[in-house]
Amino acid sequence: MNNPPIADEALKTTPLHALQVALGGKMVPFAGYEMAVNFPLGVLGEHKHTRAAAGLFDVSHMGQVRLHGPGRAEALESLLPADVANLAPGAMRYSQLTNDQGGIIDDLMLTNAGDYLYLVVNGANKDGDLAHMQAALPGGITVEHRTEDALLALQGPAAAAVMARLAPGAETLLFMTSRAITVGGLDCYVARSGYTGEDGFEISLPAEQAEELARLLLAQDEVEAIGLGARDSLRLEAGLCLHGHDIDTTITPIEAGLNWSIQKRRRQTGGFPGAAVIQAQLRDGPARKRVGILPEGRAPAREGAVIVDSDGADIGVVTSGGFGPSLGGPLAMGYVHTEHAAADTPVGLVVRGKTLPARVAKMPFVAANYYRG
Repeated sequence: MNNPPIADEALKTTPLHALQVALGGKMVPFAGYEMAVNFPLGVLGEHKHTRAAAGLFDVSHMGQVRLHGPGRAEALESLLPADVANLAPGAMRYSQLTNDQGGIIDDLMLTNAGDYLYLVVNGANKDGDLAHMQAALPGGITVEHRTEDALLALQGPAAAAVMARLAPGAETLLFMTSRAITVGGLDCYVARSGYTGEDGFEISLPAEQAEELARLLLAQDEVEAIGLGARDSLRLEAGLCLHGHDIDTTITPIEAGLNWSIQKRRRQTGGFPGAAVIQAQLRDGPARKRVGILPEGRAPAREGAVIVDSDGADIGVVTSGGFGPSLGGPLAMGYVHTEHAAADTPVGLVVRGKTLPARVAKMPFVAANYYRG
């Protein structure tokens, strides 16, 4: 049975909701919030602007969590496969909360913030993630949900120049590192990260100061407001997973091609939910793999489209698909049987009863532009 639609009055709002409306944002329900899918520039214009200059994203719907207490690193390692204990202060890692079958409860960003561990989890999953951590972590670990904080993402090749102007020194951060920095006179926690494939920064600060910072950033010539539509097309071109679509509780990190997110020590010692399944897949290979797909022609294949082999046999399914503005054509991600996962393997995509020719492609579809120094 389908869940009933959420009434508009039940939708939450972020600290930047009024600003999004004032900027002409087209507001839609997303992850229980009312947020802008696009602004007057349009999805295509916003996508291209982010790739060329800098885009400002409101990601305050995401869950910001702090873990306090002695032994917090070792405790968190009991829930996910990342090496937390050896994470240097200010360093970040991408990881996943896993279940006993090795499936992905949620994916997240993890930072050693010194006095605490800082996690950013998906907005649609944050309540469940919090309950999961509170139930599973030992009593000495405090799980603090930072509902009083907002989160902004400044993404694009001009992001560093903007930050150098407003927060001198921020431009020296390397990809996947973070620290407390004053931005335009406001105390913030700044990470050099994001989910667009571009260089950029994610900025956490008190909710009551979010609009002031957003207006300051938008006053810079390089910066435009960007909505959910372009955020999705940017991450798809970057070959990045969206939980609930490309990854979920039935898909393991190995099937998703996220082997790189599990460090050597954790591969060897395990000690996290689903470790035996994941270790076996690391050793023997998974039965299915996430792949990039490039359709021929101009017709896109959307989520749920069946993938077939050259004989018309069902070999998988599309999990994300659409048009790539930077790529200049349609693109998709999905899962196929491992024997069909090699780049350039010809496949078919069943769209509206017709089989469209396509081929398996390497990801990312558009080269990443992260700043590694």
